[in-house]
Amino acid sequence: MQQIFLRVDAISTWFGKFFAWAIVILTFLIGWEVFSRYVFNEPHAWVFDATYMLYGVLFMMAGAYTLAKNGHVRGDVLYGFFEPRTQAFFDLVLYIVFFIPGIVALAWAGYTFAAESWAINEHSSVTANGPPIYPFKAIIPLAGVLLLMQGIVEILRCIVCLQTGQWPSREQDVEEVDVDKLKAMVTQEEAK
Repeated sequence: MQQIFLRVDAISTWFGKFFAWAIVILTFLIGWEVFSRYVFNEPHAWVFDATYMLYGVLFMMAGAYTLAKNGHVRGDVLYGFFEPRTQAFFDLVLYIVFFIPGIVALAWAGYTFAAESWAINEHSSVTANGPPIYPFKAIIPLAGVLLLMQGIVEILRCIVCLQTGQWPSREQDVEEVDVDKLKAMVTQEEAK
């Protein structure tokens, strides 16, 4: 079971890291547009469309990655004091009641939305001769499917935790700075 958890985590991580490159493209695109506008006095109307589409892709495709890394924001004021089984119980209820229905709706509506966009070869109407937006809309159901897949794994993790009393391990990626760990490191450095 743990291998399945880690494999799905790895898929979510791969997609998250792949689409994270959108921020690099976005940065260069905005930098180039500012340079082009102020130095050459040649703004490009399509850049606005491209930037909000890239940001949307970045935002949507980060969801499953963040869920795999247990990085979504919670009300940790109380949650952090709960035993793992209590945390798993609340997580399980919230995943079943809110998360799964919401993500299924996102994937279903996103598929319909994207299919209609592909069928009419939709282009942006924000600017004249706007770029095609059907590839951008195709990201919506993809993000929904990835979130649903990761959500099912999170539900299974909750069940395992309810049975064993400990959270199953996760694939390690980057470590968030924890104030207590940072204080401990500083204290160790000063003791030397």
